[in-house]
Amino acid sequence: MHNNNPFTRFTGKLRSFRSGSNRTKLLLFAFTLIAIGFALGGLQGNPAVQPVSISLDLPARHDFKPAPLAGIDTGTETESVTTPATDESWQRVTVNAGQSLDTIFREQGFSARTLFEIMALNQDTKQLKKIRPGDLFEFQRHEDGSLKRMRYAVDEGNYLIIDHDGEEAIASTVARNLITRVEETSGTITSSLFLAGKQAGLNDGMVMKLANLFGWDIDFVLDIRAGDRFWLIYEKIYRDGSFLRDGEIIGATFVNQGEKFQAIRFMLDGQAQYFAPGGQNMRKAFLRAPLNFSYISSSFNPKRYHPILKRVKAHNGIDYKAPKGTPVFAAGDGKVIRSAYSKYNGHHVFIQHANSIVTKYLHFTRRTVKQGQRVKQGQVIGYVGATGLAQAPHLHYEFVVNGVHRNPRTVPLPKVDTLKADQLAAFRVAAAPILSRLSRLEAASMYASQ
Repeated sequence: MHNNNPFTRFTGKLRSFRSGSNRTKLLLFAFTLIAIGFALGGLQGNPAVQPVSISLDLPARHDFKPAPLAGIDTGTETESVTTPATDESWQRVTVNAGQSLDTIFREQGFSARTLFEIMALNQDTKQLKKIRPGDLFEFQRHEDGSLKRMRYAVDEGNYLIIDHDGEEAIASTVARNLITRVEETSGTITSSLFLAGKQAGLNDGMVMKLANLFGWDIDFVLDIRAGDRFWLIYEKIYRDGSFLRDGEIIGATFVNQGEKFQAIRFMLDGQAQYFAPGGQNMRKAFLRAPLNFSYISSSFNPKRYHPILKRVKAHNGIDYKAPKGTPVFAAGDGKVIRSAYSKYNGHHVFIQHANSIVTKYLHFTRRTVKQGQRVKQGQVIGYVGATGLAQAPHLHYEFVVNGVHRNPRTVPLPKVDTLKADQLAAFRVAAAPILSRLSRLEAASMYASQ
């Protein structure tokens, strides 16, 4: 039987080649090798093209992320990786209406004994009896499900931490990460201060702080005009990396009808107060307007035609039209000399101040002070209403000096003392960089508006 295996035939020919030097056998052997190569697919393509092998030394590959541009917020977030060894997850529980800490502990499966131990630790833990809806508790557990750690925000800046090792509890207070940043903004009034403030990135609370700061000099309804401007340096508070709230005003400029007012925050006797650049306290003896209001319905007019009586009747004051229930403040420190109700004035309050000055407040829906009571500037004395001879809710406000009615809008108010010499020197040092920054802010915004 013939053997058709190619490998067997190849080895046979090899033995024949080794046995002699016949050229024919050598050629036959070479052709056999070529045939085997084609059969096994070893030679493909164009035989005229010879493959070339090149060795390249390439640099090692490195994975990287581009660094953020300095000073530019790219709007991206950096991924944070937490290793299992430091990953302490908190179980969060928000207090609902009617819930107590005892109820929460029962729902979480914690023992009553543990809660008793916590409440008996110190005065800090006793305040846990007064938790409110919306408060947040956070818990960590031991492997058996018992309480390991509890965290509760006692205020915006501190946590009350309870650690429990299974045998006893330990209470501690830990400060939260609060960061204060200083911001700048400016605005131009077109229709209202609130709208201008919103366009400048301020919330309503900060707009009210701005108005209250200059409220001794400017009536923010009667005196405000389109084109009035403000520049503001103020604080923003961040907690644990997230915005929490606005802080305090550091410095501000307000231009009203071409007149410039400035206020700088300064610590005096451990208390923050505001002063004009010359050292005059921004707080005056009287507020220009005794309430936060929407708009004024009637100005001081001694020959005003009365809409109800249908005759000319002196209007010895200003009407502040405002929603019913709007709080009304005492314009200055003084003593209540009348708190009563009458047919024409409705519920009304009169206050005697120093320098023979009397302020009168009419048409309250209700009063909050009594005759003979002493009041402080800014104290609520009543609420806007429409009692007595009034068509709609409003406050009628009068300013009387030595028995003579004066226009509350324009009457010169008693001056306040400036800082003492040593205080003034310290104030000027503290105020200089703030005033410089306000000047730069004003110049930049004026240039941008051109």
